Amino acid sequence: MSGRRLDYWLADARGGQETGFLKRFAPTHWTVNFPRPMMASVVTTAPDALRVDAVFYGSGDLAGLIWEAEDKWSHPLLAYETARDFRACRLRFRWRSGGIRRLDETHGPTLTIEGRDAAGNPRAWYVRLWNYATGAAEDAEIALDFGDLVGGYLLPDEADPVWAGDVDRMFISLVPPGYDAGDTPFAVGQAGWAELSELRCDGSGSVLVVGDVMLPEHGLSMATGYDDAYNQTPERLVAAIHALGYRGDINHYVGMSHYFRLERAGDGGLYASLAGGVLNGPCAAWHDDFARRAKALGFGVIWSLSYELFDAHCWGDWKQRAENGDPALTGWEPPSTLLSPAHAGAMAYLQAVAGAFVALALEAGLPAKFQVGEPWWWVIPADGRPCLYDDAARAALGGALVSIPDIRGPKDAGQQAMLDAAGALLAGSTAALCAAVKAMAPAAVTHLLAYLPTILDPAAPEAKRANLPTGWAAPAFDVLQLEDYDWVTGGHEGLTARGVAEATARLGYPIEEQHYFSGFVLMPEDAAQWRAIARAAQAAVRRGTAATFIWALPQVARDGFTCFAWEEGDDMQAFDDVAFPLAIGREASVAPAFSTQVIESVSGHERRSSDWADARLSFDAGPGVRSEADIAALIAFFRARRGAARGFRFTDPYDDRSGDAGSAPSPVDQWLGVGDGVRTTYQLLRHYGLGAEAQQRRITRPVAGTIRVAIDGVEQHGGWSHEGLGVIAFDAAPGDGVVVTAGYRFDVPVRFAEDRLEINRATFAAGEAPSVPLVEIRE
Repeated sequence: MSGRRLDYWLADARGGQETGFLKRFAPTHWTVNFPRPMMASVVTTAPDALRVDAVFYGSGDLAGLIWEAEDKWSHPLLAYETARDFRACRLRFRWRSGGIRRLDETHGPTLTIEGRDAAGNPRAWYVRLWNYATGAAEDAEIALDFGDLVGGYLLPDEADPVWAGDVDRMFISLVPPGYDAGDTPFAVGQAGWAELSELRCDGSGSVLVVGDVMLPEHGLSMATGYDDAYNQTPERLVAAIHALGYRGDINHYVGMSHYFRLERAGDGGLYASLAGGVLNGPCAAWHDDFARRAKALGFGVIWSLSYELFDAHCWGDWKQRAENGDPALTGWEPPSTLLSPAHAGAMAYLQAVAGAFVALALEAGLPAKFQVGEPWWWVIPADGRPCLYDDAARAALGGALVSIPDIRGPKDAGQQAMLDAAGALLAGSTAALCAAVKAMAPAAVTHLLAYLPTILDPAAPEAKRANLPTGWAAPAFDVLQLEDYDWVTGGHEGLTARGVAEATARLGYPIEEQHYFSGFVLMPEDAAQWRAIARAAQAAVRRGTAATFIWALPQVARDGFTCFAWEEGDDMQAFDDVAFPLAIGREASVAPAFSTQVIESVSGHERRSSDWADARLSFDAGPGVRSEADIAALIAFFRARRGAARGFRFTDPYDDRSGDAGSAPSPVDQWLGVGDGVRTTYQLLRHYGLGAEAQQRRITRPVAGTIRVAIDGVEQHGGWSHEGLGVIAFDAAPGDGVVVTAGYRFDVPVRFAEDRLEINRATFAAGEAPSVPLVEIRE
């Protein structure tokens, strides 16, 4: 994809794109919801059927199988229309269930309809499905006419007529046999299920308009996660990924809060367990279907498992801990924790989980691909305390154990030795995890995902000893995956470039054995961050990364992120970053030009309108051609550029530096801007004239090694980088009110003005210089 250029737009609605039709209550578009700690999932089992699996842990657990009038989960180009009036709909289906309250029982499956009554007042109606069923309590035909539907438990005595003209959502409730709306814990989890088959919706209101786009392949891949998508059907999710143009592998994070089985401990709490199996039933059913749906559409799946676990269900001795015993807790609410790489039980549990997901892949006929996702020793963000001091880690570190109050700043020899030892423990744990996967699938491809902003934090230069250990160096894994979304969305492109370079140098994976993850946008009000994410993805593609992933599908759908690409051969800015032969170009003539519209009135007055903010330069390099060797060099260079098709660098013999002609660049030559404490990138500029009337020129092709940067007149020898096209990226935003300046030498981006180059040997020998016109290109 290196020859393609990425772009994007944020779609908030369809605007002329292809549409199709979707029957209301289509199995693909139901969702589920439920309270922790119970678990449920929904999968499609046929074009007209779905199945819900659930596991209940208490007498108040309730799962809802939901249909929403407004599509809140699809990408805007794929969403179905919002239609709140259900009165012209008739729904029929066959109901089968087991392990839940039966249709004929109190609290049995009930259709709750939420919306407003005919007067616009908020209302909810409770429709007992048994009142509309024919057959047995666990195998019945159900028919619902929303134009003539009555709620209430006993009919007609408790009849509550439904007005289905303004509905927000409706859901079917599923509860365990021991349900009492209370909080009595069950000794063990109780499994239940329900199937809706032969789903048919008829009537004039039964058809919805739905987006039916199929975006062209753009070369990017999709990363997503179970914790964010467990409520939807796999068929819907995989179809969306395909429709939005993503291909290759889906990097699927199995999550940290929804995959595990739970067992009741003596303290009454529920903890991750291998009793009865590895994955809970709803999770296993969902992922089995997900794997098969992915294979059917030509996707591979990289199964991602991290050392992170939902804190409430993590055994106390499994947790990483700070020196004072505080557990490693993330910033999520409720929090997750990090498993200790030194704890044999915790690591054996992860190995079992990895094996369960790889088994699902093999059963679906997918090649085994496994990712160890962001394995690290946690650092408490508020104060930099490393969590290296759980009992298992203390025992494993032995004599290397010393106090490290703060991971930031320099470290003495003893502290460095401890960090190295912790890194060795971490590398040993990931090696054992990958070995367990390869024992099940010897051809498995292993991946390591490293989160650069934490492990290569400039404020913590020694953190990499523990969290980017040399034990991970190639060939420990087959693929190195790098992620840096905090840097990207924060505008720290320079840190990204240096972080990728440092990780590459430290671990030794060539770029063709690397993946890159770009994203994600946590909050919808920050949707402008997609611009930086798209730029970072493009940069990864350009440096030759084997695969570039957008993280993650829920945010892509929420914000309408729509990516596309075109061949750079069709791009007017196709550019070869090479210089025109210097000896030939030194004698060139130059002609700056503006475009000005002049309108002259009958009285002789003029109105002048300048179309260009900057001059466009033209050159004739012909005068520099002095010999037949020059002619040969010129023709070779012309052919390599394919005539006018591709741009290149040209050194203007009259204007090639930030300061006066012939002088060395100074870091205070040119003003770039004023800091505001937020902005981290500044464009190189060249000013002509003084004050407000000065003409400002963007410099996009500075000469490597000549850039000097100053803040308030003080040259900065570090903390910044040139990220390309004349953009200076600071690691930290310059403070409010400080002046940013720079000095440099530069070239002009140009192309040959014509596709034809005429050189006559006879006239050249007679002393007539050939014409070699060049024209500046805008970047």
